[in-house]
Amino acid sequence: MSLPPRPPLDVTGLRDALTGQNGPWRTLDVVEETGSTNADLLARAAAGEDIDGAVLLAEHQTAGRGRHGRHWSAPARSQLSLSVGVAADTVPTEGWGWLTLATGVAVADAIAELSGPPVGLKWPNDILAGDGKLAGILAEVAAPKQVIVVGLGLNVSMTPEEAPDPAAVSLAMLGASVVDRNVWAEKVLRHLAARIAAWRAAGGGDDALASDYRRHSCTLGAPVRAEIPGGRRVEGVAEAIDDTGRLIINTEDGPVTVSAGDVTRLRPTG
Repeated sequence: MSLPPRPPLDVTGLRDALTGQNGPWRTLDVVEETGSTNADLLARAAAGEDIDGAVLLAEHQTAGRGRHGRHWSAPARSQLSLSVGVAADTVPTEGWGWLTLATGVAVADAIAELSGPPVGLKWPNDILAGDGKLAGILAEVAAPKQVIVVGLGLNVSMTPEEAPDPAAVSLAMLGASVVDRNVWAEKVLRHLAARIAAWRAAGGGDDALASDYRRHSCTLGAPVRAEIPGGRRVEGVAEAIDDTGRLIINTEDGPVTVSAGDVTRLRPTG
């Protein structure tokens, strides 16, 4: 099977479109290869650099990080791999959980704008197309300042043979008409900047973000199983997102609020 064209990212064009007076981001850099863009931005913050408004993209990310320390990788230039720095000092810590959810909404909006495949947001950090994982998000707090690094991996031109996991899908695999990462980078980063600005203005999640998240969610209303840190398992119907971005699951014993864990959608019984 022949591979789709994979041109390099146009750092000059992206900077012209997204930084300075023309765009919402302060700096934008592209590296040829790195282990993790999240780890790189966290290291820059630890060294004293102001990373608020910084965007870091990688042509090839060899040790991308997911939740719970999971690692994954994809072929060079087959994925949109990026991280951004977000100052969170003006947002109460109880509102920080909404940043991951806002990022998912931004990506879903960008996919809709480019007439991509129908997608759903799986709480808290996955973007699904059907049952396949199209993108993942990881937010980490940088020290010593109150800055959050948000990482995104969006599968663009990866083929089934290249997929690191049988559950992974890409825009190309789903028949998307646009597989140019430069186009996706600009759209995603513009939507993300707008969502971050609204998150800051609201001091966390507001009614508009909650409504948009519900619109895109494929978790809410579904029977789910949550594997919670500490070995606890919760099953029930995902009922709502609370004011801090936590998932409320309606179980046989009453509602349970989940702040972290692996959530699996269950097949309806009966």
